[in-house]
Amino acid sequence: MNKQIAILGAGESGVGAALLAQAKGYDVFVSDRGEISEKYKIQLQQAKIPFEEGTHTLEQIYAVAEIIKSPGIPDSVAVIQGALEKGIPVISEIEFAGRYAGGKFICITGTNGKTTTTLLTYHLLKSAGLKVALAGNVGESLAGKVLEGGYDYYVVELSSFQLDNMYAFKAHISILLNITPDHLDRYNYQMESYAAAKFRITQNMTSEDFFLFNLDDAEIQKYLATHQVPGKPVPFGLKESETLAINFEEKSILASVCEMKTKLDTTGSNLIGQHNQYNTMAAVGGALLVGISPEQIETALATFQNAEHRLQPVGEIDGVRFINDSKATNVEAVWYALDGIKEPIVWVVGGKDKGNDYSTLLPLVQDKVKAIVCLGLDNSKILASFSEMSPKTVETQDVKEAVKLAFDFAEKGDVVLLSPACASFDLFNNYEHRGRAFAEAVAALKNTRV
Repeated sequence: MNKQIAILGAGESGVGAALLAQAKGYDVFVSDRGEISEKYKIQLQQAKIPFEEGTHTLEQIYAVAEIIKSPGIPDSVAVIQGALEKGIPVISEIEFAGRYAGGKFICITGTNGKTTTTLLTYHLLKSAGLKVALAGNVGESLAGKVLEGGYDYYVVELSSFQLDNMYAFKAHISILLNITPDHLDRYNYQMESYAAAKFRITQNMTSEDFFLFNLDDAEIQKYLATHQVPGKPVPFGLKESETLAINFEEKSILASVCEMKTKLDTTGSNLIGQHNQYNTMAAVGGALLVGISPEQIETALATFQNAEHRLQPVGEIDGVRFINDSKATNVEAVWYALDGIKEPIVWVVGGKDKGNDYSTLLPLVQDKVKAIVCLGLDNSKILASFSEMSPKTVETQDVKEAVKLAFDFAEKGDVVLLSPACASFDLFNNYEHRGRAFAEAVAALKNTRV
């Protein structure tokens, strides 16, 4: 039996897979077309796992029985196409790690809200004292967690890229939050293909498993109308429907799952906005399904702190609050941010456009936004969409100036919201870099006013 595995990509998932594969007796080779960070080089060197960077040695890669690839590598690249032509299976790190995990999987996907829902689900389970691991697209390798061992549950955030190369993997509880246009370049610009990728989260489920999904989402409804989906359906939503298993009422969640009806108080939660009502319903549903009591859930909701760059308060100056929503890199995410904030908004927007259609934002901007600060190299599309609606519209390519301009537009009681609707790569390394720079600029401005 050929026990050789090649791993393409030496980031968090690739190195995690390499270490797990080695522990399971495989002969491992790691290849990264780019530069491997020092952190991961050290891990590979300490484990005595051979690796290369800056190239792919095809002769060595194609000598293996199986290839594990980073989710960032499209199937269309030459090295993957060559492997598929030779009949070499290409899988994801999640698929590989799933073979060796002893616990149950709670898996979360969707275009928006994945990370918040994953972190909240993990927090609810951990606060209840369960042995639970956090992994996947949230930034930690599932393979690494499986290698650690000792977990009864794995809460896993899954991107469509990870789902694409998962075949035998099975979730015990799968959560689908929403499907809106994003990353369509990886799916031949076909929403049907992107939706099908998201629904792979349900593959291999049985009647003993649970599928939580947003009944209000149009693309999810469209897919379900023409496809049979395995797993017990647990629909959640805000719109009235007799079929809802979980819904919001005022500051409470009403849930009817596992032949149990319950009402949970959410007033202690610090999550804001309609999108976080969906995220909270999904996480609470997952927690109820594993047997956590409503009282434990209510207590844990009050202690949850969301990840950075997701509607994150980063300071207040003279009664003006600053919120960092740098993770909002598409129009849908910005819609939720604008909708969720009740105060007048000075909106900091812009970056590398992803083919955005801003029309859905027009009513919210008209109603809530008093001024716009464009932070990007090319703001022409944003200006064309909103300048007539908001006479107070300015441009800058400097985040410190953006914060100062926004503050000058704002009055006591207003919110300055960084919610870019665009990728960050024109002025920043990534959305985290942009969010940190925004927060640092707020702190610097505050210091000048002390």
